[in-house]
Amino acid sequence: MYGFLIAVGILFLLSIIWMVYRIQTLVSVVKGSDKKIASSSNKVNAMLFVVFLLAGGVLMFWYSIKEFDNYTLPLASEHGAVTDNLFWITMAVTGIVFIITHILLFWFPYKYQYNEKRKATFYPDNNKLEVIWTIVPAFVLALLVIGGWKAWSDITAPAPENSHVVEIMGYQFAWEVRYPGMDNVLGNYDYRLINEINNQSGVDFTDKNSFDDFSSPVIYIPKGEPVLFKIRARDVLHSVFAPHMRLKMDAVPGMPTRFWFTPTKTTDEMRAELGNDEFEYELACTEICGRGHFSMKKIIKVVEPAEFEKWRSEQKPYIVNNPALVENLSVELKELADITISEYK
Repeated sequence: MYGFLIAVGILFLLSIIWMVYRIQTLVSVVKGSDKKIASSSNKVNAMLFVVFLLAGGVLMFWYSIKEFDNYTLPLASEHGAVTDNLFWITMAVTGIVFIITHILLFWFPYKYQYNEKRKATFYPDNNKLEVIWTIVPAFVLALLVIGGWKAWSDITAPAPENSHVVEIMGYQFAWEVRYPGMDNVLGNYDYRLINEINNQSGVDFTDKNSFDDFSSPVIYIPKGEPVLFKIRARDVLHSVFAPHMRLKMDAVPGMPTRFWFTPTKTTDEMRAELGNDEFEYELACTEICGRGHFSMKKIIKVVEPAEFEKWRSEQKPYIVNNPALVENLSVELKELADITISEYK
């Protein structure tokens, strides 16, 4: 790969040197040099445009087909089908325009290369053409934008009532994951309660809904059931990215975001499909959030609903692992917290 890049760099350097030489020649012509206005190099350069068009086109299609599997990861969520569909429609529209415009771009220098017997036609403007190539692209782009807006509205709209809630909080440089207990309701949080010892998420334990909240080093989610990611950031801008789920959402300090989706393939099913027993779904950060950005990874484990419920029932809340979190609560809340603790012992 490095050898190929070096070769390309050398070709570009030679091209620049050649262009500098040609510019000097043209300057001398303008100054009244006795050299011919159009030498044999005129035809050579015109032909090179066609050669570059053909070579570049072949290289583009070859590389796109060769690397197809690397930039089209297997799909593992319901909304991902809509996302992929929008992507390929956009690629088809822009790809066709790209190919047509570049064929014309490189064909015209060959077709209309300098000829002493040809006289240029003065063609200042055409109002009809101006209207056409303004309205048509505007109409096509409007359709693409409306399609994207509709898909975006669906995944950021309120999630179904039966959704499994997972809070994803980004901080330098990791993800903190918080689950509600069996009530499926997350407790409140307050950034002023954050500490690195026992409350990284800043959970507010004066809210009784937080008594059964728990954390997990792995993100477990069930197949075939809606999952709501509640996303926030503790310090700087981060971005939640799960490529196989076609999930990407910024984590913004002070402005919680959300994204709901429905997984369609368990981790084991995807391993079987790819023939890779070590495959794992991954959640990564796609914002350059600092020196430790590279370490912001989290494994997503998609399992069958029954396995998910079994796993969730085995998890212990924050206050069970660290009763000191609720020591200073009011008498009434402390009693409720003690009841929760006793249920998990």
